Amino acid sequence: MQVSIACTEQNLRSRSSEDRLCGPRPVPGGGNGSGVTSIHGNPSGGGGPGPKVRAVSVARPLGPAAMTPSGPLRESTGRGTSMKYRNLGKSGLRVSCLGLGTWVTFGSQISDETAENLMTVAYEHGVNLFDTAEVYAAGKRSSYIITTKIFWGGQAETERGLSRKHIIEGLWGSLERLQLGYVDIVFANRSDPNSPMEEIVRAMTFVINQGLALYWGTSRWGAAEIMEAYSVARQFNLIPPACEQAEYHLFQRDKVETQLPELYHKIGVGSVIWSPLACGVITTKHEGRIPETYRGTIKGYQWLKDKIQNEDGKKQQAKVMDLLPIANQLGCTVAQLSIAWCLRSEAVSSVLLEASNTEQLMENLGALQVRGRAASRAPRSQLFPRGRDSLPPPDSPGPDSRRLPFLPRC
Repeated sequence: MQVSIACTEQNLRSRSSEDRLCGPRPVPGGGNGSGVTSIHGNPSGGGGPGPKVRAVSVARPLGPAAMTPSGPLRESTGRGTSMKYRNLGKSGLRVSCLGLGTWVTFGSQISDETAENLMTVAYEHGVNLFDTAEVYAAGKRSSYIITTKIFWGGQAETERGLSRKHIIEGLWGSLERLQLGYVDIVFANRSDPNSPMEEIVRAMTFVINQGLALYWGTSRWGAAEIMEAYSVARQFNLIPPACEQAEYHLFQRDKVETQLPELYHKIGVGSVIWSPLACGVITTKHEGRIPETYRGTIKGYQWLKDKIQNEDGKKQQAKVMDLLPIANQLGCTVAQLSIAWCLRSEAVSSVLLEASNTEQLMENLGALQVRGRAASRAPRSQLFPRGRDSLPPPDSPGPDSRRLPFLPRC
């Protein structure tokens, strides 16, 4: 399967981005603080044996003072859309609070035409963050802010992990498949105990200084590992990670609610959330059966189907059905309620959506409207019992300022 990035990019550029993206905002310390990082100068058509190094602004290590602005970071609304934009952690990069993920659906579940249509529709509705990976459908994506991940690349021992060799060569390969000269964010897609932290941070700093990426982040790292990377960067005047990509939904809460907010306030690391619907568990569409279009029916993803059909999955689906009264009172679907719930924390920069058709995408984008009316209309739910290990209520006093009514720990 081959999605033409050049074709998709032309479709997106044919529409005025100024009508969708947020305008300039004042920033403490000066600068126009515009909401996006331009990708002008991107090679059209790609081609060639490998990516060319372009002359771009080099990201410099930020001191502690620069990582902690004197005032609160603003959430703004895009022109012509209801999309909200936030800073990626405490960096200057503005990302849409809803992004589009490409984990399973792109390249294996949907056609090229559908994939291109989904990207275009998402972009027209203000989405500017598109998440790809080194091996997800060969990285066939294009949009304004492009991310990729490095870890799994091939079968050889040197084609996986976070060695300097694989970080650099893996990013080269990803850029060649994407037909791009650089990505906005490169993620280290899980930690690597076989690679020294200094080597990882130096390699990420190298690809940024070479113009192959503008920021780097972590994915599925522990809080201690992220802090170690930050400390190494400070010690050797290197570039620290800007964000962590983490799984977050009603059934997976501890890391995002107890660990990442502290990292956000102390060192400026933001959170990009994936799987807000728990790989399709948080929906009322299954009705006790697995539809043929479910991603768990794809070869190699049987574990997703098993996750829903096992005992824990059945219990979770029963709890999801208990959310229907709240969703009905808010005039939304359970999926929209769950996505809006994930957006309540200021430490969350963006929530990655997944969709196999435009109807599903539009439904998920409707979560933005749910946020606005939830605080005043929805009751506090006591659906799920809270044990001794339960977390504090999401709307309890604290740094999280964007609150939905309390959905107790699942």
